[in-house]
Amino acid sequence: MSEERLRRVRERIRSFPDFPVPGVLFRDISPLLKDPAAFGTLIDLLEDHLRASFPKIDFIAGERLDSRGFLIGPPLAQRLGIGFVLIRKKGKLPGPTESVSYTLEYGKAELEIQSDAVEPGQKVVIVDDLLATGGTMCAACELVKKLKAEVLECLVIVELKLLKGSEKLRSIPFYSLLQYD
Repeated sequence: MSEERLRRVRERIRSFPDFPVPGVLFRDISPLLKDPAAFGTLIDLLEDHLRASFPKIDFIAGERLDSRGFLIGPPLAQRLGIGFVLIRKKGKLPGPTESVSYTLEYGKAELEIQSDAVEPGQKVVIVDDLLATGGTMCAACELVKKLKAEVLECLVIVELKLLKGSEKLRSIPFYSLLQYD
């Protein structure tokens, strides 16, 4: 991976202390999304990683409407010539769905996937913008596994190492482009 390309992406992530609550340092990817060259570089880096790591991927899956994973997954899937699968908050997808509950720092939530989103044995990479505590990513993995598909990897732009979210993923391969303490 080119350090220059990685630097171009890192420079477009800004920090906001005490957001959304005191003591939290928020990593904002909005400037990255505003810069077409930097965003293109991000997708290039993620595509290079996936092509080098996996000979066959059937789908990219992205989490939640309020997550920026939806902004990364479709262009990455398009580059790879594969489909994109939605994972959303409960009640947001039509038709038959599978759901899973998970714990957040402030309570419980549910995610769901359409029952026909993937077939048994298909290979899926789950993408999101950020991994913090890992609860949402674990729930997304559980949903894909409920449909008997294989989670090849969980892929994020930013990993907040201090929150140890990747430890919750246990045996599921995990890759983060950028890491922050």
